[in-house]
Amino acid sequence: MNQSGGWINFAEYMQLALYTPNLGYYSGALQKFGNIKNGGGDFVTAPEMTPLFAQTIARQAGQVLRETQGNILELGAGTGTLAADMLQALYELGQLPEQYYILEVSGHLRSVQEKTLLNKLPVKLYEKIVWLEKLPDQFIGLILGNEVLDAIPVHLIMKKNDVLYERGVIFDKQFAWQDQPLQDDSIRQMIEPLSLPSDYLTEVSPEAIGLINSLANTLTHGVILMLDYGFAAHEYYHPQRSQGTLMCHYQHYAHSNPLINIGLQDITAHVNFTAIVEAGLAQGLDLQGYTNQAQFLIACGLLDLLAKESPDNLVSYMPKASAVQKLISPAEMGELFKVIAFSKGLDTVLIGFEGGDKSHTL
Repeated sequence: MNQSGGWINFAEYMQLALYTPNLGYYSGALQKFGNIKNGGGDFVTAPEMTPLFAQTIARQAGQVLRETQGNILELGAGTGTLAADMLQALYELGQLPEQYYILEVSGHLRSVQEKTLLNKLPVKLYEKIVWLEKLPDQFIGLILGNEVLDAIPVHLIMKKNDVLYERGVIFDKQFAWQDQPLQDDSIRQMIEPLSLPSDYLTEVSPEAIGLINSLANTLTHGVILMLDYGFAAHEYYHPQRSQGTLMCHYQHYAHSNPLINIGLQDITAHVNFTAIVEAGLAQGLDLQGYTNQAQFLIACGLLDLLAKESPDNLVSYMPKASAVQKLISPAEMGELFKVIAFSKGLDTVLIGFEGGDKSHTL
């Protein structure tokens, strides 16, 4: 901060708070991911709720693997639960890839993933796991990201009296907000066409667009599949959403102050899926589909998988039914979470978007 005159933009602050080695939220050793049974951590993700989530995604993955004869690359694999459950499901489907790659920037999370995968998988499946520190130059198959885009740093932009400001962070005995006139022309070009009302705070993420550009360059044949919470641009920048979407998660409590619990809490922003689509198309990707999580999971057979469980066995059935309800209910994750897919060199319609594609809403 001293080197930058005492002020840094929020994207820099968010990057430091989340990813500083050994000190950032994702690189530190505190438990982050909880689960339905024992809580703990700061939040619960879909793979931790029930293995039915991974089994459902595996059906979509299996289709891509059949078409491409490729592999899987998971971005930021959390505890490794999704990878473990997907490999087991793909084995049962007869669609195992040669390799299941995990790109993980956190050394701590990689150790957590190794432990999870060793505990859950037989040796012949564990041996398919390969950890990466950077994207490969070329990749064929499925690139998968579950709740990855929301953790990418964002810039905070404030419009006051028809003037655009960038909101940053200063330190004066404690961290505090400070707005400065927007200097970055590339961000200005992203914001000005939106014609935002005055006294309006929002986010933009050139870094998320950069990730899509990198994935597009890496993928030579196959699919990029991303699941996350967010909106199309017309909802994201709705006049009534004047305080943006920034959200923090600390011990299962959600709030909007990222200047406290630094390194101890998650910091996220909802995804502008219109910007993600525009970035992918600009890089020559084909948009395979965009829909809400409920429609995608149902199209991939989530309810069919649940139906295989006997309702008479309440101890086994009720937790799975409860988790499925959370995954697909509009009041829970079903509507807020979206699924988007790009492809390259693939003519087949993905099963997750059959009959429920909402690309027209972008």
